[in-house]
Amino acid sequence: MQIFKTKLELTRFLSSEKKVKSIGFVPTMGALHEGHLQLIKQSKKECEITVCSIFVNPTQFNNATDLANYPNTLKEDLLKLENLNCDSVYIPKVDDLYEENEKAKEFDFGTLSTTMEGEFRPGHFNGMATIVEKFFNIIKPTKAYFGQKDLQQLQIVKTLAKKINSKIEIVGVPTIREESGLAKSSRNALLTTEGRKDATLIFECLNYCRANKNKGIDFLKSHTKTKFAENKNFELEYVEFVALNTILPITKWEKENENAICIATYIDGVRLIDNIIL
Repeated sequence: MQIFKTKLELTRFLSSEKKVKSIGFVPTMGALHEGHLQLIKQSKKECEITVCSIFVNPTQFNNATDLANYPNTLKEDLLKLENLNCDSVYIPKVDDLYEENEKAKEFDFGTLSTTMEGEFRPGHFNGMATIVEKFFNIIKPTKAYFGQKDLQQLQIVKTLAKKINSKIEIVGVPTIREESGLAKSSRNALLTTEGRKDATLIFECLNYCRANKNKGIDFLKSHTKTKFAENKNFELEYVEFVALNTILPITKWEKENENAICIATYIDGVRLIDNIIL
């Protein structure tokens, strides 16, 4: 496994691999868990070379405390990647990707970025899209892999690829869960033992909605809010039933596999998100 700390080193390496026909790219912010590793595994299956980036992107954080508290487990991350035979890892510093005082670009993703994360984390998607576009220009991958847990991000990256006229195939990979149903997340490491146990309510509510789809959206939304209100350890930010192609709220079901239920909540001061498609 080769480790690169600058884009110049990385591009020289990729340029030297002239016979390679496919490059898979997995962008991460580190604190790797089984969800990230599944992206690496899929890329390894489908592409000749896999590049993983580890970079905590400052422009996508609208909360300075959240940025400061983001887990850093670089040594462990590199060991996990080496065990999977990841071909190369790009670990840049901020000044390798951003000019001094450079801000995030302004993008127009229409309705995809106005609800949920777009509403509660202003500027987040501009920052995310800015760094993803930079990575795409540096690495020029054949395929890029993103987890379904960040569903709104996944839909926006697909739109970004079209906006910049890129031929990169954006691959969404299903969410990996703990035995309890809790979605794997780098932020889970910040939870207390009690918080981790309570956090299973997120998936319980999503599963309840899936099993009781016939009861209608208004009932299911009210039921979910009530369940979270019953546990004072939670601070529910949103529960939304949305159309997958627009991420706009719906009041009645679209066609099968074109709906998503999305939840964001704080527990132990840690913000968690999850979703299911149905």
